[in-house]
Formats: sequence, structure tokens, C-alpha cells
Amino acid sequence: MKSLFFLLLLGASALAEKPRIIFDTDITGDVDDVLALTMCHTLADRGACEFLGVTISKDNSLTASFVDAQNTFYGRPDLPIGVTRDATAQKRESSYLKLADSPDYPHDLKSNDAARGAVDLLRELLAKQPDGSVSIISVGIASNMANLLKSKADAHSPLDGPALIRKKVKMLSIMAGAFAFCNRTNYHLEANVINGIGFMQTVAKEWPEEVPVYWSGYEIGEALPFPRASIAQDFSYAPHHIVKEAYLLHSGPAHDRPCWDESSVLQAVFPERGFFGLSDPGRVSVGADGFTKFTPPGKDAKGGKRDRFLTLSSVQQARALEAIVQTTVQPPKK
Repeated sequence: MKSLFFLLLLGASALAEKPRIIFDTDITGDVDDVLALTMCHTLADRGACEFLGVTISKDNSLTASFVDAQNTFYGRPDLPIGVTRDATAQKRESSYLKLADSPDYPHDLKSNDAARGAVDLLRELLAKQPDGSVSIISVGIASNMANLLKSKADAHSPLDGPALIRKKVKMLSIMAGAFAFCNRTNYHLEANVINGIGFMQTVAKEWPEEVPVYWSGYEIGEALPFPRASIAQDFSYAPHHIVKEAYLLHSGPAHDRPCWDESSVLQAVFPERGFFGLSDPGRVSVGADGFTKFTPPGKDAKGGKRDRFLTLSSVQQARALEAIVQTTVQPPKK
């Protein structure tokens, strides 16, 4: 009787199968990717999701090594990592990837050449999962997502990219674009889009209509500043901490960095918890200059209902930021 009461108390959402997540990141320039990757590990440690792998969408020779170092720090040294093989993907310098060369952060994967190709890894991971079970979190330029869409049948699956996505993917939670007044303008050209406009146009045009896309715009992360006090105080459980050092190398000790990428992790793992509001369904398009436009479906419903963008009330703002901070500062379960 007590067990039945407990199950009813938890509610239907808590009884649902945990999300299986793939984290697609352009981890090079901004440090929010590092914090978002940490959230993926913490949420997997808590049993809130199953962490399948990481793919990297920008080109820097240290990306795979750094991600492997961070995965190792968080107790998953064998988590699969794939890197972009697209020569047109943006090359980007980094202020913190050099931590991969530090003896404080041991790891096995020493170069991008030794890593899997991102699209090959994505296809393998998707093919192995139950139908409709994978939540992809994409928090960078969309090179890997676009190339997954263009991929053909291979040894992993007889399905092409769109068909494989339709069969295996539950949702795409993507940090890209802007859908409200932000950065002092109503026409903000967001970095993940303008650093790879063609890639994002491909995703916006060709992502299957049957698979929902949740867009976290620039305005969401801008409203969620990660507190510098937490960086200063909450990572002292380790004498050397890869997240704290990366944050300080990028942002310094006197900056509260917006949580752009972290918002997409939170939405993907807890879509029913109400951390964010949602727009009505519609379709997002990407202009030639990289501007993202949301259009509700027309009266004839031909405009499409695949996309929603996140919204944020003042109450949700406080809840979401607390959740992000707590799932970033939690020590790894080793």
C-alpha cells in the first residue's frame, strides 16, 4: 500500500523511461559548453538520464582530448566521443582547451585523429537505441546535425539520416537563435547560427516534422547568469577542478556567464518539469543573414508545428538557475 501511494505521489512523469541523451557541442570558445557537459554527467549520476556520448561540431585539435579529460574527471573515461570531419566547420581558438595537456587531468584520447567521426558515431548510437528514445542536445553550430540529416545508409543502419532520426529520436533540444528582445535589439543574430548559417538552415528546413525541436534562444541564457560566487566557492572539493579552471580561463573571477547551453540540457532531461514555458507550435526559419524567425502555422496548418521556443517567467528563472547551479557543482560520482 505504501509503495502504491509513493508511486502516485511521484506522478506519471517520474515513472516515464529516463531520457537517453547525446550531447552535441562546439566546445571551444565559450565556457557554457563545459558547464553544460558537467550537467549531463551529474544528471546521469543522479539517474535522471542515460548519457550515450558526445559529438563535437567545431574544429580545434584539442577538443576531443579536453572532452575526454572532462569525461574522465566525471567518472566516464570510456564515454564515446566523435569530432566533426567537415572541412567547412568553423575553426575556433580556445582559452581553456589547453587544460587537456595538464597532468592534473589524466585521459586516454590524445588527439582528434584518434576520435570517431561525429556523424558515424551519431548513426551508431542512434541505431542501437530503442525507437523514439533519444534526446539530442545540440549547443553549437549545427554542422553535425546537418551532416546527420545528409547521411546515407551504412553498416550501422539501412536508413538514411532523416529516416533514422524519425525512427530513433524523441526530440532535439537546441540552443540557437533569438525569439524575443535581447542584447538590446529585436534583431539579434545569435552566434551558433551565424557561425554556420548553412548548417542551421539545413536543420531548420530538413529536420523531420514528426520529431519536435525545442529552441532555446539567446534571451533564455542571457536571463540565467551563472553566479561567480559559485565558481569561487563550490568546487573546492577537488584541489584541481577542470570546470573551475576552464571558467576562470575564459571568463575570469568577476563575471556571471549566461547559461545558454545549460538551458538546453535542462529542457531535454526534464521537459515535463516546467523549468521553462513554451511557445505555441510553429516553424523556425533561418535567413541568409542568420536571423531566426518563428512563424505560427497558417489557418490551413501548412506552416508546420514541429518547433517551439522556450520562454521564461520570473519564477521559472529562479527555479531554472538553481537547478543549473546545483547540477553543475555536484561532485562526480566515482
